[in-house]
Amino acid sequence: MEILPATTANIRRAAEALRAGEVVAYPTETVYGLGVDPFNEAALERLYAVKRRDPRNPVLLIVSTREQLAPLVARMDGAAKAYADAFWPGPLSLLLPAAPGVLDSLRGPSGNICVRQTSHPIASALCAAFGGAIVATSANISGQPSARCVADVPGAGVSVCIDGGEVGEGIASTVLDAETGAIAREGAIAKEEIARILRQPRD
Repeated sequence: MEILPATTANIRRAAEALRAGEVVAYPTETVYGLGVDPFNEAALERLYAVKRRDPRNPVLLIVSTREQLAPLVARMDGAAKAYADAFWPGPLSLLLPAAPGVLDSLRGPSGNICVRQTSHPIASALCAAFGGAIVATSANISGQPSARCVADVPGAGVSVCIDGGEVGEGIASTVLDAETGAIAREGAIAKEEIARILRQPRD
C-alpha cells in the first residue's frame, strides 16, 4: 500500500487508481474508507475480498455534489430532500431507489442504493477528481474496529492510501431509509435529530 500525503497531485493519483480498478483508502468525516469505482464490477469484487465482506451485504457510496447522484438514484424527492437539506454534506447515508444500470451488488433487497454527500474535504476532493461517486465502506476487515488513522488501514489489496491524519471518533454514518423513515444503522446522526425532520411539515 502506497501512503501519500493529501496533496492535490496525490488525490489525482488516487483518482487514477480508481479509474484503473484499484482499491484506495482515504479519510471521511466518520472513519477511513475504502473506495472503488462503483460501476466496475471486478473492482467491487476486489474490495469485498480485501474486507472479507459478504458480497450480499451492499456497500454505500459518497458524492461531492448532489449532481453526482444522477447515474445512481432513480428519484430523490419529498422526505429524501428534506433529510439531505438538513444533514448534507455530512454523516447521514440515505437509502434511495437505484437508477437503471446500477450494479446488483450495490442494491439492497428492496432495490435501494445507499449514498451520502460527504463533508470531508479530502473525500469530497477525491470524488471531484474522479468525476463521480465512489464506494465508501469502512477501511477494516469485516467485524473488526473501524480505522481512524492510516495505521489502522489493512494494507493488503489496497493500492493507495491518502493520509489525512486521525479522523473523528470512528463512528460510522447513520443509515436511513428515506421513504419509510426507518433507521437501518444508528451512527453519527442521532435518531432524535432525524425525528425532528420527520415532524416538520413538507410541501
